[in-house]
Amino acid sequence: MTLIAPDSATAWDLGAIRADFPILSRTVRNDRPLVYLDNAATSQKPTMVLDAERRYYETSNAAVHRGAHQLAEEATEQYEQARARIASFVGGAPDELVFTRNATEALNLLSYAFLNATVKKAAGAELPAGADRFVLAAGDEIVVTEMEHHANLVPWQELCDKTGAVLRWIGITDDGRLDLASMAEVITDRTRVVSFTHQSNLLGTINPVAEVVAAARRVGAVVILDACQSVPHMPVDVLALDIDALTWSGHKMLGPTGIGCLWAKRELLDAMPPFITGGSMIEQVTMERSTFAPPPQRFEAGVPMVAQAVGLAAACEYLDALGMSAVAAHEHDLTSYLLAGLEQIEGVTIIGPTNNIDRGSAVSFVVDGVHPHDVGQFLDDRGIAARVGHHCAWPTCRRLGVPATTRLSPYLYNGRHDLDEALDAVRGVRPYFGAA
Repeated sequence: MTLIAPDSATAWDLGAIRADFPILSRTVRNDRPLVYLDNAATSQKPTMVLDAERRYYETSNAAVHRGAHQLAEEATEQYEQARARIASFVGGAPDELVFTRNATEALNLLSYAFLNATVKKAAGAELPAGADRFVLAAGDEIVVTEMEHHANLVPWQELCDKTGAVLRWIGITDDGRLDLASMAEVITDRTRVVSFTHQSNLLGTINPVAEVVAAARRVGAVVILDACQSVPHMPVDVLALDIDALTWSGHKMLGPTGIGCLWAKRELLDAMPPFITGGSMIEQVTMERSTFAPPPQRFEAGVPMVAQAVGLAAACEYLDALGMSAVAAHEHDLTSYLLAGLEQIEGVTIIGPTNNIDRGSAVSFVVDGVHPHDVGQFLDDRGIAARVGHHCAWPTCRRLGVPATTRLSPYLYNGRHDLDEALDAVRGVRPYFGAA
């Protein structure tokens, strides 16, 4: 990794950054250079991350939090050092960070805390101190938005079905922004949870967290933020956001697959019943009953993803070396360039905000007369990796009247030359399919 200091006027050495990512040098369809613009789905990995994960396996691989031998001690130390490093990346403390398989599991962990507390309360079982805030009654309300990824919608639908709670949502405007005018009607005294996306994976919209949090705080609701599309792309500080819980995935921020994160306030974790039970998360076990370890171990049953945690910590080091403000500025420039380029192509409609105010780098669009899947295939034939479909945001597509979109999502290793290749390909779509 060879980078110029982030505070330098010439900090963004794109050539040096791209050299850190081996996959970017390969060719794809018809021996074309790879133009990778599917970063909202998953990011590529720098050598620094690949080396960290391989080095762990080569030198320290062992089961953590168990065993008295040196390898077990080294593995445990690396695992907990990784936890501290990753927690600090979002401004949290080590004992506030729980490792999961992905953000979907982290959101399910939170939803099941409410379900398990509700079921155990009804059965007369003992709950952790403070867990009454997780007990739901029929008619209690859970609030999401109309732009949620399915991972932050389906778990709450299921929770409502099982408890009698009611799911409500803040709508979106025609240009892909939250309809804040309706928020006062949606968030009420019956609201127990407000869970929403920081940045939409389909629309690119960056939501006004402070306004939503203030409304939730007025009624005492738990506030959960899905940060899958924000933690990799901008500075995120959990204390400044004043939220109760934050979820995100490692693979979207240069880290390995198979690891996600849940940050939550310590008092919230202390009160939460566990999601998955078994080995490693217990305190005492008898044949009649068990007691559970304090957080975060309470929520990490079984053998954890140690190598992935080490790799994700290396990804945090890489991003911090660049500076997250610099990452955000670079992507802001690329997004402005991409939006302007798409708007100049006849027959192309951007789905989501068309200006670059409070907007991330995921840019979705449709092409008149051509199905998004055909657009994606046309781009793929030219070496351009894009995403097509409803992007796990089917209700958002329905609200905006599109069956699917094509999405381009640049990241820190992309430059305007990548976008020029993509824009040139999009210009050729309608003539190729006879839709011009």
